[in-house]
Amino acid sequence: MIVNFPSVSLAIPIYNEADCIEKVVRSFLKTSYPNLIEVMIADGGSTDGTQNIIQSLSKEDSRVQLLHNSQKIQSAGLNLILQHCTGDIFLRADAHSDYASDYIEKCVEVVLESKALNIGGATRFAAKTPFQAGVALASKSVLGGGSVKHRNPDYDGYADTLFPGCFWKKTLQAVSGYSTNAITNEDAELNLRLQKLFVDMNQIQNQDAEFQHNLMGKTYGAVYVSSKIKVWYYPRNTWKSLLIQYFKYGRGRYLTTVKYPKSAPIRGKLPFLAISGITIIVIISCFVQFLQLFIKLLMIVIFLSMIIEGLRVNWKFRKNFNQEVWRGDKNQVPSFLSCWFYSVVALQTMLIAHFGGYAYQKFRQNILKINGW
Repeated sequence: MIVNFPSVSLAIPIYNEADCIEKVVRSFLKTSYPNLIEVMIADGGSTDGTQNIIQSLSKEDSRVQLLHNSQKIQSAGLNLILQHCTGDIFLRADAHSDYASDYIEKCVEVVLESKALNIGGATRFAAKTPFQAGVALASKSVLGGGSVKHRNPDYDGYADTLFPGCFWKKTLQAVSGYSTNAITNEDAELNLRLQKLFVDMNQIQNQDAEFQHNLMGKTYGAVYVSSKIKVWYYPRNTWKSLLIQYFKYGRGRYLTTVKYPKSAPIRGKLPFLAISGITIIVIISCFVQFLQLFIKLLMIVIFLSMIIEGLRVNWKFRKNFNQEVWRGDKNQVPSFLSCWFYSVVALQTMLIAHFGGYAYQKFRQNILKINGW
């Protein structure tokens, strides 16, 4: 139970969110938490009427404030909010999400109870269209990253990152906020710096180097996931937008890995390493005849593994799909086969696009000698 109620500043970076921003903001304004003092929205130059919606909401409730993010990227928008907000707690939110009615209360409760520098809930996924449902289910699979701790809704404990994040304002200020060099993956990059801050705060630097490295890898103490905090994220709704998103993710992961070679999670490299290895074998097989049969069998195995994994994850969530994932028309719930098909498409797109982005950024930095984004 919360005895004292720290002031909370809600931070939402957006761009062209006319379809969802009003619903998200109103849901937070209805909170029973008594000390939500401001809902600050950093807009990156929306052209779809988003700003008009926010200005209208601001007239209804003075806590709603619109900031103009001239740099357009999320990290810059969040830093802009950090610069202007006055709350004790900086609570980040995403416009493409649904939040439990007690979201703010639970975040504050966990902030007060834990010694972590960043807290949040597991990423749950929601959908309103068949393709979106496929992406949501693919995101729950092992191949889609569903095995990581911050995507397990029943998990309570430390992780390397989470979505979307809740901090003491002074903690964010201590690490100078978000990195504007991180166009994507800014949350994971921030959490790696928070790990370093936690190590320094607790004087762990007095231990030997191996101990520090092991501690950093486990992110003990820095980032905490609580099952009490519930948020549902809506993934991309079209194949093209998913492709672009994961291509950018790949680029961001490469930049983070280069910046933090010892502490960045290995999973960020896996799509690149796996597909690069397959590509090398395919090239070699062009000159080594006996490998050609192996390559054909390998391609079949990979394709079947995607199909089987899509089937597995759809079967696993079939009973709870309507309650946990589907947010669309109850009379238009997509069929099992439809979700299976789109989840396989999504898995292939995520892995290949992530590889492409990682490889592209690596080429830019190592061959073209162009640093950063």
